[in-house]
Amino acid sequence: MGDMFPPRLKKFWDKWNIRGVIMLSLFLQTILIFFAPSRKRTAKKLFLVLIWSAYLLADWAADYAVGQISDSQEEAADKHDKTRELLAFWSPFLLLHLGGPDTITALALEDNELWNRHLFSLVCQAVATVYVILLSTPNRLLTPTVIMLFGGVIKYVERTSALFSASLDKFKDSMLEDPDPGANYAKLMEEYANKRDMNMPTEVIVVEDPEKGLVQYAFKYFTIFKGLIVDLIFTNKQRDESRKFFDSLNPEEALRIIEVELSLIYESLFTKAEILHNWTGAVFRVIALACLVSSLCLFSLKNEAEYEGFDVALTYALLICGIALDSIALLMFCVSDWSIARLRNLKEDLDEKDPWAWVDRVLNWILGFRTLRWKRSICFMDGHDVLDRNFMFRRWSEYVHAYNLIGYCLKIRPKRFHPTKGMIHITLLRHQLGRLISSVLEFFGLTELVEEIRFTTSDRLTRELWEFIFKQVQHKHRFAEDPESAKSISSARGDWTLVETSSKTTEGGPDHAKLLRYVTEKDYDQSILMWHIATELLYQSPEEKEGIIKKEEYTNREFSKILSDYMMYLLIMQPALMSAVHINKTRQDEKENLVKEASRAILSVKTYVEPMDVKGDRSKSVLFDGSVLAQELMKLQKGRENMWEVVSKVWVELLCFAATHCDSQEHASQLSKGGELINFVWLLMAHFGLGDQFQINRDDARAKLIVAK
Repeated sequence: MGDMFPPRLKKFWDKWNIRGVIMLSLFLQTILIFFAPSRKRTAKKLFLVLIWSAYLLADWAADYAVGQISDSQEEAADKHDKTRELLAFWSPFLLLHLGGPDTITALALEDNELWNRHLFSLVCQAVATVYVILLSTPNRLLTPTVIMLFGGVIKYVERTSALFSASLDKFKDSMLEDPDPGANYAKLMEEYANKRDMNMPTEVIVVEDPEKGLVQYAFKYFTIFKGLIVDLIFTNKQRDESRKFFDSLNPEEALRIIEVELSLIYESLFTKAEILHNWTGAVFRVIALACLVSSLCLFSLKNEAEYEGFDVALTYALLICGIALDSIALLMFCVSDWSIARLRNLKEDLDEKDPWAWVDRVLNWILGFRTLRWKRSICFMDGHDVLDRNFMFRRWSEYVHAYNLIGYCLKIRPKRFHPTKGMIHITLLRHQLGRLISSVLEFFGLTELVEEIRFTTSDRLTRELWEFIFKQVQHKHRFAEDPESAKSISSARGDWTLVETSSKTTEGGPDHAKLLRYVTEKDYDQSILMWHIATELLYQSPEEKEGIIKKEEYTNREFSKILSDYMMYLLIMQPALMSAVHINKTRQDEKENLVKEASRAILSVKTYVEPMDVKGDRSKSVLFDGSVLAQELMKLQKGRENMWEVVSKVWVELLCFAATHCDSQEHASQLSKGGELINFVWLLMAHFGLGDQFQINRDDARAKLIVAK
């Protein structure tokens, strides 16, 4: 087999394969430490593929290099080649690389469940490294090599411990322990409640420390509500405290707290943050860095002339880059939300004479780069404040995605309401390569998938949309006095809004009982499809657009469009977050009909006969139902009701239903892919006590019966 390769090529391979893989491993570690933190900031497919490739290649490169070094040491066991000493010195660095950077330990939640495999790999790789070192004796670099071995084992133990702590069983066990509420927290909440009962001005967040205070409150609630990931049941006390606190916040403060909470959840599940932000982790991190520094000092004292120049340069690169990467990781550690939240206790009052007040000012300056930034964007009748934060300071992607089913069938891409500022902009050579790309995609059966991605667009979250969602959830939570009513409210799919609207019905208005059928008698996925089609038909109707004269009506119209397209995006592009959908027949119907008929023509169809009687139950088609629903909704306008207000509120309910009924682990998984608006709604609903994750206390029920008597 060896005769197949020329001797020169074989010699080149024998000399450079180990060195090349070691350089590749170092390069991959650099990629991961700088780019892995941005996983939570973007949903770009190419970027996620880059991280995925680097993550898998990093482990392979280190494993392969250790094996090659072991083989080379065995072959040259009887030779006194100085290179053997350097090869033995390099092997602990590969153990260091297998420990991975602090910024990523797992690609997916499932990786955390494989912590025992990593533990076994740790033992095997450590034994292999010790074996390589023993084969190199006598070795003048033995002291720095052993020191590096100790540092490499520490790093690998860190990774294995991080995976173990993020595994669902361990994660749940850690939540069963009483969480530390933090210094003065109970007293602070008690004073807050007393002041509120006395109708005194109450403001929990210290205005003088806006960012730092928000991060600390976010950390307090993170230690409690991370239990959502493992479906823990929360006490009534926790529910009441959370409801009271979030009811006192304005929408932007709630958004800032929730985004920090979600960022902390991401870091606890996919990075080493959980194990590093304690005294044990900090001490071991300092020891690992000290091992690198001491090894560099000891190596620099050796006679470098006895080794090849390139090998010496590579050794210095491993040492210096290792120190640099660890120093960068230490800097990230110091300015992270975890460190800032734990550095100082929550304060009830600002003490100007506090000798440590300068620390608060420094922390607020650091956090100032991460605070929400809004940019005014002028639209048709109104302006909106859109998120415009620098990419490197985001805690999530900040995008609301859109997928329009009718636009997909007509090959019309959804428009963006506001200018966007992404991380990467790529221009394809469509004219030259279009046909070739289409042929390749068709050959591999990827045409439909690419078309779906192509007709998905992204828009920045607006302040007004978040305020609208927040106020809707806040309004409903005031009717949820007990867990039973909270569960009922969180299960509403538009019926809450429609029932509330029916009390204002005027003569000539719509049949609200008929409207209710489109949410109560249909499957959830069918309801989304019908309301999406109805919303699009109404949105594209020239009469509706020309008839809008009020700013509020225009705003609700835009909210309805954004949420409609977003829910379709979740249904089509994020099936893990939504229920299974049978839309093949629906798409076929649309492709045959929508190209021929405009929205006005569909709205003009008379629907005296029920669609189910015409299409049949087996077709599962909802296109015709959507047109009927659109006509019923138009009667709201004729009845002098705000049609778009009703439609927008129904979409918020549909979004809230999806958020609370989606598997919590799917919410957590999405955080490593840029995050979604639905993740924020999920946590917001939990903070307002809406859902079925709260304890039903029998004592409370008994007390209510006594009062009733």
